[in-house]
Amino acid sequence: MAAPFRADQVGSLLRPASLIAARSELRRGRLASEALRAREDEAIREVIARQESIGLGAVTDGEFRREWWHLDFLKQLEGVTLRENPGPKFGGTAEQPPIATVTGKVRYTRPIMIEEFRFLRSATRRVAKLTIPSPSMLHLRGGRDAISRDVYPDLEEFWADVATAYRQAIAAFAAAGCAYLQLDDVAFAYLGDERFRESCRAHGDDPATLPRRYVETINAALEPRPAGLAVTLHTCHGNFRSAWATEGGYDFVAEALFESAIDGFFMEFDSARSGTFEPLRVLPRNKKVVLGLVTTKVGQIESEEEILRRIDAAAKLVPLENLCLSPQCGFSSHETGNKLSHDEQWRKLELVVRVARKVWGAAA
Repeated sequence: MAAPFRADQVGSLLRPASLIAARSELRRGRLASEALRAREDEAIREVIARQESIGLGAVTDGEFRREWWHLDFLKQLEGVTLRENPGPKFGGTAEQPPIATVTGKVRYTRPIMIEEFRFLRSATRRVAKLTIPSPSMLHLRGGRDAISRDVYPDLEEFWADVATAYRQAIAAFAAAGCAYLQLDDVAFAYLGDERFRESCRAHGDDPATLPRRYVETINAALEPRPAGLAVTLHTCHGNFRSAWATEGGYDFVAEALFESAIDGFFMEFDSARSGTFEPLRVLPRNKKVVLGLVTTKVGQIESEEEILRRIDAAAKLVPLENLCLSPQCGFSSHETGNKLSHDEQWRKLELVVRVARKVWGAAA
């Protein structure tokens, strides 16, 4: 089966304590960057072996070399800087992620994460899955206010530059041997929340037009699609230390979202926070949906029977052969990770594999 796989994952995994400590030592000037790299290499080899052992068809490096799921990539694009997050805020934590802002022309001027991917690919016998933030993440958080009007008086030029930069980045990944790319894009979930739509208006944007604008940019970035590259998109309501930022179903975005020129959609459905399966009715028959039914927010392990029941409910709207299963998000969108143990993380991934084999007869 081509990606996405029956049992799949979003990408980030809890960092081992030794790696978190090493990063802290680096920041305090007590560890050389070369020594950190060696520790990362060792930790990544170990987490790859664990993923392979439980039966996942695609493995990641757990995003072990990153601080944030998105900013480590975005800040390496020319013209992008980071600043304090004005909102929406994640509940239950005082610390908030910074946001990407555009202060110059957006350009792809140097390799970004190419060597990291090459290491992953060389260290696994399975499909090496790469995750990067979607193009919309250069706009979503701060909207028009986060994009310099001096640099981009016309937003159409901004979107054209973003699509070009991403097209070049994707081509570089494909040339390095990437066969499975995931675009992480919280925009489509966030826009289901009326409070967030109101914040879009406050930033000078019309939320009704954003889903299609984001999809058009994704499609432009994938034109032409590199041969042999499977592409998926993940969306959720945010994931920072087990907190989330928005709530709401996919009704507002589904029609535009499913026009993305990709192969499958990872969609959060672990709680009432993300609404019902009803928007899946408009999924094209040549696309797959990866049901995010296993939460990464808490350590309690889901009931296998309940997951099977929910897959059956989704299959009343989408043919079973078009469905897959995964956790609703990564386990560590920031290096500090969510509020669950490593053992609980692996038990949840094992549950995904076990249920997939029961439903479809295979995990990959």
